[in-house]
Amino acid sequence: MTLTIDELVKRVGAWLGGEGPYADIVISSRIRLARNLDGFPFLSKSSDSDRSQVYRVLMESIAELELGEDTLVVDIEDADELDRQVLVERHLISRQHAEGEGTRGVAIANNEQCALMINEEDHLRIQGMRSGLQLACLFEEVNRIDNEIGQRVRYAFDRRWGYLTACPTNVGTGIRVSVMLHLPALKLTGQIEQMFRAAKEMHLAVRGLYGEGTDAVGDFFQVSNQTTLGQTEKDIVEEFASEIIPRIVKFELTAREMLEKDRSALLDDKIWRAWGTLENARTMSSDETLFLLSHLRMGVNMGRCKDIDLTRLNQLFLRSQPAHLQKLEGRRLDGEQRSVARARYLRSILDSHN
Repeated sequence: MTLTIDELVKRVGAWLGGEGPYADIVISSRIRLARNLDGFPFLSKSSDSDRSQVYRVLMESIAELELGEDTLVVDIEDADELDRQVLVERHLISRQHAEGEGTRGVAIANNEQCALMINEEDHLRIQGMRSGLQLACLFEEVNRIDNEIGQRVRYAFDRRWGYLTACPTNVGTGIRVSVMLHLPALKLTGQIEQMFRAAKEMHLAVRGLYGEGTDAVGDFFQVSNQTTLGQTEKDIVEEFASEIIPRIVKFELTAREMLEKDRSALLDDKIWRAWGTLENARTMSSDETLFLLSHLRMGVNMGRCKDIDLTRLNQLFLRSQPAHLQKLEGRRLDGEQRSVARARYLRSILDSHN
């Protein structure tokens, strides 16, 4: 089977399945490895010929991997702008990769749980994603792919410094562990700043839904390690899985318990006001949609809203995004047209659950 981006839009990837440990708070786990080929300059110094050679060498190596039949390879340079944005909205490529220049591409496999980006910031970015907090098994898979590619090409590696990367913060292991969290109760109780301060003390980066350079929208945050030098990959993964993320999850659960006990009227008002607006609005922006769906998701996870499940909510999150919406409509839409189409789409899904 040859997968297409149009077919991708019609489904929700496995990493958004709402399953796995702490899935009510941890939306997804991601591990990314940055690698560069020995003998080629970093992309900031690469010629068009260098980029093309890197692309050819890596694509040939990837073609030899066991990634399954349901694999999508996209030439990002030649891809339609809307298709590139769909991949960004699904967290399969970065905005930098989508908006870059020159020869570049991505191979997507395992129901979107694996993405291999070529010529993003580094020559190769190996990314794995899973629903919930599943870092251990995720690392095994990403490490396997890394080793298999490493048997076919020679990575830029220094015995003292480790893997050499375009950004100094990635030098060493080249690993970036990132967990997407839904923290509405910490936001509602005014405790989110405490979490930010604690994260800073633990040398973590806290970013918005689409990573670096984006703001938090709808109480969704990405927490990731800032440094990779001086620790092994397994140490970083283990610290996230057993200490860092469970601690943040505990903060959020405590805040939810406080809301239920002391401010239940406020809690229910946020949940049902969100439902009412989503079900009846005639225009709706992307940011407002994420904000309201965030409150609705909190209601589902806390057992206060039983009229919709997480699978359907995740579908709404994805398909209400600008590029997905235009793909579903089958035409380009300006901002006002998207707001109208988005509201209509949300009403059609929520009305079916009455």
